[in-house]
Amino acid sequence: MAVTDEAILKIKAMIVSGELRPGDRLEPEKELSERLGLSRSSLREAVKALEVIRVLDVRRGDGTYVTSLEPTLLLEAMSFVVDLHSDQSVLEIFAVRRVLEPATSALAAQNAEPEDLAHLHELLGSVDAASDIETLVAHDLDFHRGIASAAGNSYLAGLLESMSSHTVRARIWRGITQEDATGRTIAEHGAILAALEQHDHELARALTLTHIAGVENWLRAAL
Repeated sequence: MAVTDEAILKIKAMIVSGELRPGDRLEPEKELSERLGLSRSSLREAVKALEVIRVLDVRRGDGTYVTSLEPTLLLEAMSFVVDLHSDQSVLEIFAVRRVLEPATSALAAQNAEPEDLAHLHELLGSVDAASDIETLVAHDLDFHRGIASAAGNSYLAGLLESMSSHTVRARIWRGITQEDATGRTIAEHGAILAALEQHDHELARALTLTHIAGVENWLRAAL
């Protein structure tokens, strides 16, 4: 079992048992992680996931609280997950990305101008391991959009852009539930950018294929 899943189950058990009730505030992260025998990072990821489905309410500067747990609140939030898991077409979109994006990166390695590479560096510098999920997803979309632009084929860039909006939910859910999704994404983007700077089109192609296939494999398992 993934450590994030274990953390989610432990918090769930506290709520089901009545140890945590609607409106209760959770202990500070350090104390709760030690009491539950969890790392602070896995506890933090569990809290993010439970916040998305409206079980927890993270109030910046105040603390983390159990929500009202009203059925209407939970049903509204769960529609996000249900929609994702019932929409098999997202797998087909990732399969198309797996075909097109490696070729796009290969073109970008050949055609990218210095200003294109500078823009990609700026995007990569806008995120780090502490970035929230919204920032990570925005970066991911912009980074792939930047590669498509650098490839110099406007039709190809437009085709990839038309698919992007259909993958946002999958990107968000991966960022929440996959262990170290942020660190993995940043590292893989950094490697692709290095290949582009070296004008190594075959390496850029291979790294992008690995990157897209990894997300696709996670999505297949999640669905």
